[in-house]
Amino acid sequence: MKTKIAARAGAASLAAALAAPAFAGPTYTNDTGGSFRWYGQFNPVYQSFDDGGQDFNRLTDNAASNSRIGFWLEQAYGENTLRFNFETAFGLRSSDGVSQLSTGDNISWDRTNIRHVDFQFDTARYGRFSAGQGSMATDGITGADFSGTGLGASNAVADSAGGYSFRTGAGALSSVEIGDVFNDFDGSRLGRVRYDSPELAGFTFSTSWGTDVLKDANDRESYDVAVRWANDDAAGFAIDTGIGASWTEETGKADARDISGSFAVLHKATGLSLNLAAGERDIAGTYAYAKLGYSADLIAAGSTSFSVDYYDGSDMVTAGDSAESWGVAAVQKIDAYNVETYLAYRDYSYADTGPATYQDANVILAGARWKF
Repeated sequence: MKTKIAARAGAASLAAALAAPAFAGPTYTNDTGGSFRWYGQFNPVYQSFDDGGQDFNRLTDNAASNSRIGFWLEQAYGENTLRFNFETAFGLRSSDGVSQLSTGDNISWDRTNIRHVDFQFDTARYGRFSAGQGSMATDGITGADFSGTGLGASNAVADSAGGYSFRTGAGALSSVEIGDVFNDFDGSRLGRVRYDSPELAGFTFSTSWGTDVLKDANDRESYDVAVRWANDDAAGFAIDTGIGASWTEETGKADARDISGSFAVLHKATGLSLNLAAGERDIAGTYAYAKLGYSADLIAAGSTSFSVDYYDGSDMVTAGDSAESWGVAAVQKIDAYNVETYLAYRDYSYADTGPATYQDANVILAGARWKF
């Protein structure tokens, strides 16, 4: 396995982000408790991928938190609030959408890039009711994390290079892609109706039913339930945890049931954190994930965060297969510019029960996210 450090990685994207003006989208209000606020972000990342035989170096958009723009409309009605959220990705070439055989389009927007067209009605007594394109109840259920390094490292390890294929021991490209064998079983965004209960002693219950309204000729239907619990002041610790189950039906595919969840704890005095996640699909696939993180104010510009993580999965493509990934990441905040710079390294390995062997692969990411 070859490992190369790209010193130039991300230089162009970082310079562009730092040169951009820092400002936050303004909030406009009316006299009856209404407001309009817009927001967005750019997250270019330099990706250097090594499949054991060749290197591929590209400027992409970070799939872990893609470039996007959106707005919120809110209107108060007594103790209740009606909200509308629209958000779309820009459709830039994604870090998990390129491969050895395809560089992808620099910009390719279609309606599947729409993330939210979401109406929400918050009631003081009965919780939140939502309808439209948006997050299912289990979206984010595996993402509890206090490390501050989510831009470079998370349990969604395929975000960094999911479109690339493993190379066999004989040197040929296989049909097995990184995205095939590394799954986080997290919830999705669909055209859905959703209910979130009021918080009670830190607990929140959510449930939703949805269908894929953005893809043509698609009859996918999903329903799910999730329970979350959070405590920001538990004897000097912050805790965030959740577990969920989802069921999916689609013509031509086997019905699937996913159970997944995560647990994160932060020791506030030291900045040390631990993140655990796991998931299982009844028809194929299980995984477990762990991350150790550390955050501190090492320089005046903003907080600095480091992490090391490990992913172990099995039975994702064929019965008896195994997939492992480990990574290290660093994120530096630059508060004055609303910028987070990051550098990450990830290693991937895969094995199955067939006669073929697969070479390890690795990817280096270097980039910057600018929020406005």
